[in-house]
Amino acid sequence: MQTLKLTEETKEQLLGNLLNRNPGSYTEYETIVSDIIENVKKNGDKALFEYTAKFDKCDIDSSCVKVTKEEIEKAYSLLDAKFVEVMKKSAENIREFHEKQKRNTWIDTKEDGSILGQRILPIEISGVYVPGGKAAYPSSVLMNVVPAKVAGVERIVMCTPPGKDGNVNPGTLVAADIAGVTEVYKVGGAQAIAAMAFGTESIPKVDKITGPGNIFVALAKKACFGHVSIDSIAGPSEILVLADETANPRYVAADLLSQAEHDEMASAILITTSQELADNVAKEIDGFLKELSRADIIKKSLDNYGYMFVADNMEDAIDAANAVASEHLEIITKNPYEVMTKIKNAGAIFLGEYSSEPLGDYFAGPNHILPTNRTARFFSPLNVDDFMKKTSIIAYSRDALAKVHEDIELFAKEEGLTAHANSIAVRFE
Repeated sequence: MQTLKLTEETKEQLLGNLLNRNPGSYTEYETIVSDIIENVKKNGDKALFEYTAKFDKCDIDSSCVKVTKEEIEKAYSLLDAKFVEVMKKSAENIREFHEKQKRNTWIDTKEDGSILGQRILPIEISGVYVPGGKAAYPSSVLMNVVPAKVAGVERIVMCTPPGKDGNVNPGTLVAADIAGVTEVYKVGGAQAIAAMAFGTESIPKVDKITGPGNIFVALAKKACFGHVSIDSIAGPSEILVLADETANPRYVAADLLSQAEHDEMASAILITTSQELADNVAKEIDGFLKELSRADIIKKSLDNYGYMFVADNMEDAIDAANAVASEHLEIITKNPYEVMTKIKNAGAIFLGEYSSEPLGDYFAGPNHILPTNRTARFFSPLNVDDFMKKTSIIAYSRDALAKVHEDIELFAKEEGLTAHANSIAVRFE
C-alpha cells in the first residue's frame, strides 16, 4: 500500500489508475458476451442449458430450471436459525428506509382549466441477478429486491447460477424468500442477463435488471441496455477514509481492509492530514494481514489499488475525496458533520468512528448498491425510483389553449414543423 504526499500530480495519478478498473476497459470480452446474447436470443432455453453445462458443470433443463417451494424450504433447514432472523431484521431496516422514498401521483389544476400532472406507477416485472458459489451475497438479494417490493413491483424474477449438484446457495434462496422474490431460476452469467432481457421459453422478459456480477455479467447488462433498463454497470468495490489526527488507526485499518477483501481489483484509500496516523494505520494493516482469512486477496488489492495520501490540510483532502467520488466514504475526523457538508460526490457517507462501512453493507437500511468508478458524480444508490416509471398528464380546455395557441404555432413554425403548428391552428379556425 503506497503512502504518498497529496499533490495535484499524485491525485491525477490516482484517478488515472482507478479508471483502469472500469468494466468498459475490458473490451476483449465484448465479442464473447455478444455471441452469448445472440445465441440466447435465437435459441432460448437450448442455449441457456448448454451454457449452464459448459460454465457451471451442471445439467439443467426446463423441468428443473425453476427453483421449487421444496428447495426453498430445504434452504431454510440448512441455515443457522439466528442467521435467518438477522436477515429478517436487515430486510425490515431496508424496507423502512426505502418506504420514505416513495412518491405519489400528483395533479395540478389551474383556474384557466388546464390540468398538469404526473402519474407514478411501478414497473410490471423486475429481474435481479445474483452471483453464485463463493461470491454469493444474500445481503445483495435484500438490497435489490426490497426496494422493488416497496415500489409495488408485482413480479420479481431472480436468476442465479447453480452449483455442480444443481442446487442454489441456500443463503441466496432464503434471502430471496424473505425479500419477496416471485420466482428463482438456476441460470447464471451473461446468458442469464440475455434471458431476462429478451425472454426464453422458461424465463420471462423483464422490464429492468439489477444486481452485481463478474465482468461478463457487467458487459451483458451494458449490451442489453435499451432493450431493458438496468441499474448500473458496476465496477469493483471501493472505500475512501477521510481522517485527521483524532482517528483511531486500528479502526481505519480495519475499515480499509473490509473492502480490499472483496477482490484483487478493489480499492482502499486513506486521505489524512496526519503523517503519524498514516504510519500507524500501515502498522495495523500489517498486523491484520497475519490474521485475516482472505489475506492473499487483500495484499494484491492493496498492492494494485491501495493508497494512503497525506494532505497539507483538510480542504485539500476534501477536494481529493470529491474528485475520487468513492462508492463508500468514511469521515473520521474531529467534526465529521462539518466535513460532510463539503462533500459533493460519494455513493454513501459514513460519519464517525462507529459507522464502519459494513454497517451499510448489511444492516442500517440505506442501499448498498452504489455507484462506482467515480460515477457518484452523477449516479445515485439504488432506490425506489429505480423501479418506478413516470407518465406526464396534460389536459387543456379551449379557453386555456386559446391564450397560448399563437405562441405554440410560432414556436413550431420557427422549427420548420408546420404540421405541428397546424395541429394547434385548426382548433381556432
